[in-house]
Amino acid sequence: MEFMGDRATLLETGRFVRRHAGNVADATISADAADNVDSSGSGASADSVETAGAEARHRRAADGGDTASMSVLGALLLRRGDLDGAEPYLRAATAEGDRAAANNLGVLLHQRGYADEAAGWWRIAAVAGSAAAAHALGRHFRERGDEPAAEYWLRQSAEQGHALGAYALADLLEHRSDAGAERWLRAAAEQGHREAAYRLARALERRAAEEARAGGDVGLVMGRAGRGAGAGRAAVAGPAASGRVGRGDGGKAASGRAGRGDASAAVADGVGVAGPAVAERTGNDVSSAGAEAGRTGSAGSQGSASSADAAAADGPQLSVLDEAAQWYQQAAARGHRRAALHLGAILEKRGELKEAGRWYLTSAKDGEARAACALGFLLRDAGDEESAAVWWLRAAQDGDGNAANALGALHAARGEQQTAERWYRAAMDAGDVNGAYNLGLLCAAQDRTPQAEQWYRRAAYAGHREAANALAVLLLQAGDATGAEPWFSKAAEAGSVDAAFNLGILHVGRDDDRTALRWYERAAAAGHTEAALQVGIALLREGDEQAAERHLRCAAGGGSAEAAFRLATVLDSRQPPPGPPALGEAMAEKSECEEWYERAAEQGHRRAQVRVGMLAAVRGDMTDAARWYREAAEAGSRNGAFNLGLLLAREGNEREAALWWARAARAGHGRAALRLALLAARRGELTEGQRWCARAVELGPAEVSERAARLREALHQELTA
Repeated sequence: MEFMGDRATLLETGRFVRRHAGNVADATISADAADNVDSSGSGASADSVETAGAEARHRRAADGGDTASMSVLGALLLRRGDLDGAEPYLRAATAEGDRAAANNLGVLLHQRGYADEAAGWWRIAAVAGSAAAAHALGRHFRERGDEPAAEYWLRQSAEQGHALGAYALADLLEHRSDAGAERWLRAAAEQGHREAAYRLARALERRAAEEARAGGDVGLVMGRAGRGAGAGRAAVAGPAASGRVGRGDGGKAASGRAGRGDASAAVADGVGVAGPAVAERTGNDVSSAGAEAGRTGSAGSQGSASSADAAAADGPQLSVLDEAAQWYQQAAARGHRRAALHLGAILEKRGELKEAGRWYLTSAKDGEARAACALGFLLRDAGDEESAAVWWLRAAQDGDGNAANALGALHAARGEQQTAERWYRAAMDAGDVNGAYNLGLLCAAQDRTPQAEQWYRRAAYAGHREAANALAVLLLQAGDATGAEPWFSKAAEAGSVDAAFNLGILHVGRDDDRTALRWYERAAAAGHTEAALQVGIALLREGDEQAAERHLRCAAGGGSAEAAFRLATVLDSRQPPPGPPALGEAMAEKSECEEWYERAAEQGHRRAQVRVGMLAAVRGDMTDAARWYREAAEAGSRNGAFNLGLLLAREGNEREAALWWARAARAGHGRAALRLALLAARRGELTEGQRWCARAVELGPAEVSERAARLREALHQELTA
């Protein structure tokens, strides 16, 4: 293997190994995380180094020619930074065949800038069995771009159980997208390497997200840290039948939170685009051969996997995400602030808010701005807006755009528009495109349409899909349908549900029902309630009642009163007409269709209110019937007013009945006009009766018009007799 070095070096290494074979077998390696110094010497205990007067004792022994003390004293001086003092002792111990001294001499030379000479000593120590030296030599080769040599030596170190070697090997393999990287990350993590634990958890979390996406659950991994500051939609379009697109300024500020594991599920109600995602991984934490910033403590203090991991080995199989959480916890407990952030997010997603808040706080105190931002959202949702603002301010001052957006939304809600605008600009300066979108929302709410269009356009060009939708709405409202359509399309293709729905409305206005239905179906598949309603209506029109029912159920379940009413109508049409209740018969339970009618009625749907009133009347519950008729009538339902009049007349209250019939007749209800004509005739008010007859003839339907015409003729004869 050519990367092993020249022939002279190999011969020197062989002599070193043969001369000191026994010494090598007994050596105890202890590598420090910061500088890879091997302080063990040949059998010297770590305790002897740490006791008072250890340096003096080792110095006396070293000056007396004791190899182990030379090695330990050299390591001690090297750790202290006394390179000049350490070098003679390390060279002397190395000459006597101490492999720890050879490794540490390599570290010293590397610190002096003699990388090639350092590599030579590392090679000698590594061949003699030093895992620390093999790790340092592997790092040396990797820095020079010799990946085959790097992999060889790192694998030698890792297979000897060296945590730093396992981590560095995993980093190299991961760089090459080698599936074996996880094995070595796990090996390092199990020895207490915190960065390995963090990166192993990230890999497991990504796998959990992929499995969730494959199973249809895209919102599995990151909890509150991935949601927007506000709720609502950027542009909730009106019903397709109206042919209009809804206002574009009805949305709420979007802050994106601290990035979900996948940025697609970023906002509470589907409004804004997710903010910057949490870093997938750190960079190379080892800046030089023998340096490893991601690990704490020496090998003696590393420990093994957490007790939770040990329990998992014997207990039930953990889910991938549960295992990720355990590794995050191990890294976070060792001071890894990003691990604490991710652990908090997983716990929050599970609903363990108190524990999530604790880890967010730990991470935030360590300087993680995203954790401070997420903690702010957690506090806001708990009702502590003032404390939330404190953490958002801290995060925003550290350059977190999500937190700046959240502060902007907070001040905007308080009516402090200038302060809100300042924070939105700060978010934009921090590179968060939501800042420009929120500035557009702010300007639109103040009817500053040109400025709103400017900010929407800026965010839209940066790829903000809801800004593109809002910009299209503004253009359409200004009469520029040609300019609006490309932005609707761009937003819809980027995943904006509202934009897909608005494209449906746009095509309905052009009488292109086929294209409109295609966009409605796309929006409905993404959970848009009004789109599902429109698809349901279209399918009913085509006679596909089963498919229509499915979409109507989705829309009704999403809160659409119209969908609930239409679903109830579909179900009602399948039921036999109810007969009058038999004497002593128990009142039948409400059917599913009646429950849907009631749900729509409770949401203020007038036709549903009338229908619920009719069903109550059939059951004999006149009080309930009157209540629903009155609600519908007061909301402007002419059928509600007519039916309420019938109930009141039946109870003998013709005066109030006449008032409701008059309201219904003026709204175009022919039967109400006929009732008023009959009432006037009975009272002898013949002229008034004729007037209402004429109105009933005009309004119809045919049966009412015919009866009203006969009554009018009779009244005319009475008047002319």
